[in-house]
Amino acid sequence: MLNSKILEIEKSLEDEFKKIENVCFANSEKVLSAFHKFNLNTGDFNGTTGYGYGDAGRDKIDEIFADVFHAEKALVRTQFISGTHALTVSLFGLLRPGDKFVSITGKPYDTLEPVIGITPNQSSLKSFGIDFDYIDLKNGDFDYNKISGVINDDIKLIHIQRSIGYASRDTLSIEKVSKVIDFIKNINSEIIIFVDNCYCEFCNSLEPTDVGADVVVGSLIKNLGAGVVNNGAYVVGKAKYVELIAERLTVPGQGDHVGPSLGQNKSFLLGLYMAPSVVASALKVKLLTKKLCEVNNVSYINGATNDIVLGICFGDANKLSRYAKCIQKMSAIDSAFVPEETDMPGYDSKIIMASGSFVDGSSIELSCDAPLREPYILYQQGSLTYDYGKLAVCKAFEEIFDGGNYE
Repeated sequence: MLNSKILEIEKSLEDEFKKIENVCFANSEKVLSAFHKFNLNTGDFNGTTGYGYGDAGRDKIDEIFADVFHAEKALVRTQFISGTHALTVSLFGLLRPGDKFVSITGKPYDTLEPVIGITPNQSSLKSFGIDFDYIDLKNGDFDYNKISGVINDDIKLIHIQRSIGYASRDTLSIEKVSKVIDFIKNINSEIIIFVDNCYCEFCNSLEPTDVGADVVVGSLIKNLGAGVVNNGAYVVGKAKYVELIAERLTVPGQGDHVGPSLGQNKSFLLGLYMAPSVVASALKVKLLTKKLCEVNNVSYINGATNDIVLGICFGDANKLSRYAKCIQKMSAIDSAFVPEETDMPGYDSKIIMASGSFVDGSSIELSCDAPLREPYILYQQGSLTYDYGKLAVCKAFEEIFDGGNYE
């Protein structure tokens, strides 16, 4: 694997790797500054059980996250079981019966469809009288004409999903997000701009809250957990909105004053501390994989470094499945397991997933997954270190392409 061709590929990536390292440095500086600003100390690692009253470490984590995102308030909780759960709680916290919200990035990720009511569900937002519509992207960017046509006093919230999910598009850059937020706010400043930031944190030196987003949500078993956080998610943004979301997660009148940290304070802080470096490793693996695709005449989508996800367009179910099985075989955990296509809750197609992770389902660790449907795109993400990711993807391409075009 580590032959002259791989070294040549890495040499060609030096300038792009340097840009990633510069972003990593800027985000590391941001995190360390927040730790110092709030005088983080070992006593903050102590957690609570039961109701979680007076959890000083938990409250300090909220302050640190808010500072890193340049936001008014944050809610960082182990009680969020996933990014989808945090998005769900947030939408239910912000919207009321009779409200309407619009996604301007097309249909949201598959697992949100029953939440919204696109897929019928008795517990959906739709069942509570909350209306939804969506506008597809146009040529990889926002459709400004259609957006201007729907923005009015009836729209309570605009939903933006930055990363691609299982769509065949590129992740939205922070520049595009900034431009559309300015556009919307100039028409109606009262609309809540709500951003699903999963897979995108620390890929740039700016986050959506830096460019006008009102609420930003993400999972902690993705970028900001750095592979050391066992579960949870975060919400950051304007205080009045984060408070509503906290009261939907816990109890009206108590909000973020309750919710035990259950021994997770240290892992939340360590994850955030390591996140800039881990995200940089994942981005470097993404670029290496992209180059391996080019060498082997495999098309791909989402090749920029706006998130950690690369879509590998195999166009063939067998090659897709073989690649996923090889990534599993090169994982540190469960390397003897063989991924199989199976039904999963929230998805309308069978899914194959390779994820030999220290944290179950952690997609900041090298993993890949795909719906078994045309055009057979495999979505690869993560890697805690560059070297482990390099070993895995080089081996996968060798096996799929009979040694690869590396000699």
